[in-house]
Formats: sequence, structure tokens, C-alpha cells
Amino acid sequence: MNNYNSPENPEFLNNYLVHMKIVKLLAQRTIEEYYTDIRLFLRYIYENQYNTGKNLEDIDIRDMTVSDIRKISITDIYNFIFYTSDERGNKDRARYRKISSLRSFFKYLEKVAHIIESDPTKDLDVPVPKTGLPKFLSLKESLKLLETADNADSKRDYCIITLFLNCGMRLSELVGINIRDIDFTENRLKVLGKRSKERMVYLNPACIDALQKYLVIRNNNPKVASEPALFISNQNRRISKRRVQQIVEDTLQKAELDGKGITTHKLRHTAATLMYQYGDADVLTLKELLGHSSISTTEIYTHLNDENVRNAVESNPLARIKSDNSDDNKD
Repeated sequence: MNNYNSPENPEFLNNYLVHMKIVKLLAQRTIEEYYTDIRLFLRYIYENQYNTGKNLEDIDIRDMTVSDIRKISITDIYNFIFYTSDERGNKDRARYRKISSLRSFFKYLEKVAHIIESDPTKDLDVPVPKTGLPKFLSLKESLKLLETADNADSKRDYCIITLFLNCGMRLSELVGINIRDIDFTENRLKVLGKRSKERMVYLNPACIDALQKYLVIRNNNPKVASEPALFISNQNRRISKRRVQQIVEDTLQKAELDGKGITTHKLRHTAATLMYQYGDADVLTLKELLGHSSISTTEIYTHLNDENVRNAVESNPLARIKSDNSDDNKD
């Protein structure tokens, strides 16, 4: 979907979307989420200002002007957030995403487009939703997944899961790997992360072994001689994200690990968790390895050991035993 030059949008919204794509280098999916949130907000503001009596989804915002935008106050934004909760049933996380979208939009209008003199979201006081601990496989479960993949008679599928569990790369990064990105001399490979940021991922012996065995099979296929991609589909072209997801889902099912909410992204969490719990990886090292832009994103892994300790204490069979003696019985 391309909304960058839509006649259904006011010019300032189209310009914002172009800025997010060209300057901020945001992913298409992220831009679409921002667009959906901002469009809903503008429809809400338009209805409040002009009282059309229409459903928000039917409101045409193409004629909204800069003057309309300049009238927006922090009270309007609070009312909108209340509307999304009360009328649309948005939970904390959905509302917080809308707030993030609006902050980005108004920051652009003030700092880049110079359409408004003051950003009405700058004093917005909204609590950040609690972030749950990431789901991940235990070491035992990870070994079982690898054993299952190794028995599936597919060097490609085994190599894919090995890279996920050892390198903590994203799905898009794995699918985007080209053969030329691999450096066996230095035992590392180059991946393209979010916002087209390149980073180096170092390969341990398990990864090198899996890659070399897979490449023997891949390179013996004359139909892919001109294909740069590392991982190839049965149609002899770059494997799709969805196919990789299916491979992981099928292997999890065969390993009897399905139903735990594990996805390709959760395998990334698993890699980070194992390196933090069993290796010498500190938070800064994990930040670089995972390609996080902020250390606050990485810090969630530092809480995993504390949570495991808490769970162990809570699972003690004596944890629910309470004394029958009250203070009244004491001398």
C-alpha cells in the first residue's frame, strides 16, 4: 500500500509520510501503522470541528487545512485517547502506539515542516504500558528443536534454525542474506537490519558447520547459479519470509514445542537469553549483537534471571504453607 501521494490525504500528511520513508527510513509496515493512527486522529478532529454527523471511517480529511491543525490542543489529544479507549476498546499498548504516532507527526509539523509553532504533544503525560518478559525456549528445548531439524533431511532448514538460535537475527535479516555477505575467513556475515543499517554477525562453529553443509547442496544446483540469495526456495529463488515462518512452525510442531507462542522472533529472544544466561554477554554486547538502537530495548534480558529465580521460589512445594498459629497464641 502506498499512501505517500494519496489524493485522499491533505498535503501535509502526504509530506509527512514521504519524510518517514525517505529521511527516517522507516519500514513500510511501520509507516502504514503511523498512517492508520494519524488518519483516525485527523478524522476525529475534523468531526469535532465541523460536526458532520458521519462515522469516523466515512469522514473525508483531504480538505483539512493548516489552520485546522493549528487549532489542535493537548486537550483534543487527551480526548482522542479517551475516545480510543472508551469507544473503540483500545488496550494500553494500542493507545500507546497511537500516542507515539501523534508525537512523531507533531514533531515533524513543528521541527521539519514548520507548520505549527508549538507541539501539543510535548507535555503529554501518559504512562508507558508494562512490557512483559519475552517468550523464549529453554536450553533443553532449543537442543530438541535443533535435533528435530537435523533429522528432517533438510540442510537448509537446519541451517536456518541454527542461525536463528545462535545469532539472534531478525526474520528479514535472515531472508536478506546473500552468499557474498558471508566471510568464512573472518567467520562472520553481514546483515541488513532496521532502517537499512548494516551490522556484522559473528559465526560460531555450529553456524559455520551448518552453513558449509548447506552450501554444498545449494551450490550443486545449477538452476540457482545466478541467484545471489543464500537461502533458496523450492522455486529456485530467494526464500520468502512466510516460507521461513512455516519451516519454523513445522519444526516446532515435530519437536512437540508448538503451542508455546514461539515464532521466528521468539527464536531471536531465545538466542539473546541463552547468551545472557550462559555466556559472557553483557547488555552492551547484546545491544550491538541484536542491532538495537536503544539499550532500553536490550535491558529486558537482564530481568530474565530474576524472573527465573522468582519462579523457582514460587514453585517450591512449601510455598503455599501458612502457619496455623496466630499472634494471639503467642506468649
